[in-house]
Parts: sequence; structure tokens; C-alpha cells
Amino acid sequence: MTDANAPSDAPDELLDDDPLEDDIEDDAAESGGGEEGANLLPQRVVLVTDAWEPQVNGVVRTLSRVVAEFRDMGIEIEVISPYDGYRTFPLPTYPEIKLAIGAKKDIERRIQEFEPDAIHIATEGPLGWAARSICLKWNWPFTTSYHTKFPEYVNARLPFVPLKAGYWYMRRFHNSGGSLMVATQSMRDDLAARGFRNITPWTRGVDTELFHPSRRNAGGDVYEGLQRPIFVNVGRIAVEKNIETMLELDLPGTTVLVGDGPQRAELERKYPDVVFAGPKFGEELARYFADADVFIFPSLTDTFGLVILEAMATGTPVAAFPAPGPRDIIPGSNAGAVGEDLQAAALACLELDRETVRAYAENFSWRACAEEFLRNLEVPPQPERRRFWRRLRRLGGRVRPRLPIRLRRRNRDAASE
Repeated sequence: MTDANAPSDAPDELLDDDPLEDDIEDDAAESGGGEEGANLLPQRVVLVTDAWEPQVNGVVRTLSRVVAEFRDMGIEIEVISPYDGYRTFPLPTYPEIKLAIGAKKDIERRIQEFEPDAIHIATEGPLGWAARSICLKWNWPFTTSYHTKFPEYVNARLPFVPLKAGYWYMRRFHNSGGSLMVATQSMRDDLAARGFRNITPWTRGVDTELFHPSRRNAGGDVYEGLQRPIFVNVGRIAVEKNIETMLELDLPGTTVLVGDGPQRAELERKYPDVVFAGPKFGEELARYFADADVFIFPSLTDTFGLVILEAMATGTPVAAFPAPGPRDIIPGSNAGAVGEDLQAAALACLELDRETVRAYAENFSWRACAEEFLRNLEVPPQPERRRFWRRLRRLGGRVRPRLPIRLRRRNRDAASE
């Protein structure tokens, strides 16, 4: 990346300080001074994400709930997603996800018009890379978040792509920003060991009203006619979710998969005794969680696993491997069991008290998740950011307005590594 202090080809008058010097003093007075202004929480946020509704996955559920909480809190938020009229193409092997192309100029225009206090880039897809490029060009600080073990996903589908290459890609994306928000301690430790920087916690939440024990047997048992106990998994049926490991377990009763995905047809042929219930949503989905006896989470590649909390919120205990996510949530909770022997963990869950399981899930709220996200955002001091947007409007985006040297130096150093 070009040094922020390097000479520019732009005319000198475009690089001079804003002639409206009084604006600086006015802004400082409004914010209570430069240092105090630096500590204010943002009131206007841009969220750039390649994962958004109508996609159905944990990333979208997390982001959409945070957006809803922000709006309830009076925070203005502009969401930039592939479904905003951009040209898209389906992600290979994951056609539900649409990737947008040719959107950079429009993203730049939308950010300029919105004039945010903070910018968060949630995903490492085409929109994320475009927004990253814009922020680096402007020397504007931004934050990112780590939702998916992308290198492992790619390696599971394309074994010839080494994990090392995937992590190089991810480091290049995330280390050029400010704070990298990560859900669990085990994932933070793993990423730090792989050379990721500026890692900060960002927890998750669960809708404890939708996913509630009262759903159990409400209006009848959704598993009526199936032999008990019911061992269920909810999610995408795909190789990276390690579903087949669950289906190989020697368990009593009935194993049920709720969801869809590219591996479904293959597994239906291979495991005729397993019940494939298909995708479920809303209250019906909550009943599939609540009416089950044990929820099994066999994934080794998730960074958290929202479905773990959704199951627990209905009172259904969770069995999982000691992978990132489960090993941060379950041990010591009396709400599930983890172990290398997944079958033993699943059977142990049958002995757990469902009221205790529910009580543990109540510790996770979406409001707390949104508030932590808000605190993690990087916001220039109010006088600086207001001046920045004024200059950008005046210059028509032709050159980079000047942010404080501290912010320029940090962004420049991170991008050069």
C-alpha cells in the first residue's frame, strides 16, 4: 500500500488543510474536546457483509440480530450486502450464497453519502475486499470479524488447497484492519498462534423467547411415531459440518437431521434409517429443538455454533467434540457434554436436567452481544471524523483526506505486513 505521507500527484490546494479551520474548534466544542470525543460510541455505522438475508446460516442470524438491536438502541446502520442490486454469481458448491461483483464504486458512493462514525467489514468475500480497499485508500479505520474457519472449509471441499494458503488469505484481509472480533477464547488463541493481530472478544446471543422449553410437545410431538430417544442435528448438511461422523454413531432411538445441503442426497442413500426432516424455520424450528432429547453438534470447523445455544434455550442438552465453540460453551455448564468419544457424550446428555440446561442459555443475550460489538468498533475522534467527511465531500473523493497521524500510521503499518 502507498505510504500515507508520500507525495501525491494531486494539486497542492487539494492537500492543504481545510480552510474552514473554525470547524475544527466547533467540532471539538460539540464533542467535549478531542480526547473525550474519541471515547464516544458510534451513532452511525456501516456494515459490509457478503452474508445476508435471505441466506440462512449462523453468520446471517448473528448480523441480522445485531442490526435489529442497533436500531432498537437508536443506532443508525447502513447494511451493504450482495442483495442490493449488484451483479451476483453463486458460490461454487454453496449456491445459496450469492457473491457480488463490480460493486466497489457503489460501495464507495454509499459510504460517502452515509458518512458513518465507524465501518465494520464482516466477511472476506468480494464486498469485504472492496470495502477494505476503500478504507485503506482513505486511511479510515475499520474492524472485521471472524465467523468461519474458511481455510478448513476450503480444504474439506478442495483438498489440494493447503490450509497454509487459506490462512495467508485470511491474515492478509484481517490484519490490515483494526480490531478483529472473535467469539471464543479457543478461537482467539488459535488465530493468535497463526499470526492474527488485534484480536478482541465478541460474544453471541440467543432468542430465549423463540427458543423456549414451552415449545416442547406444544400442539403435539414433531417426532411422533419415532422411537425415543431423539438425537437431532440442525444445520447445513455438508461435508465441512462432519455430519457423517454423527450418523456413524451407535445410538438408541432415532437420529434426525433438520436442514438441507449438498451432501443430503448422498447421506439419505447411505443411511436409510436416519430421518431427514428438511429445512425448518421460526416456531416450527424451535419445536424441533425442544422436542428432541439430545442435540448433537459434530462440527470441527465452526467458530461458535449458534445452534448450540438455540438447543440449550429449549432445554435440550448438547453433545459435541472438544472443538472451538463447544469447548468454550459447554464444559462446566451442566448443559451438555464434550469429548473425543461423541457417542459417550451423547448418551451422557440423556442424564442432564433440562431446567438446568435452559438456565445456562439465559446467560446469553443479543443485547449484550450488540453492545459488545458497538464498543469494539473503531471511531476517530468526533472533530476529526466530521472534518474528514467535509473534506471528502469538497474534494469529490479525488484524494485522501487526512486523519490523525496515529490512525494513519497504524493503518499503514498493518497494511504493509
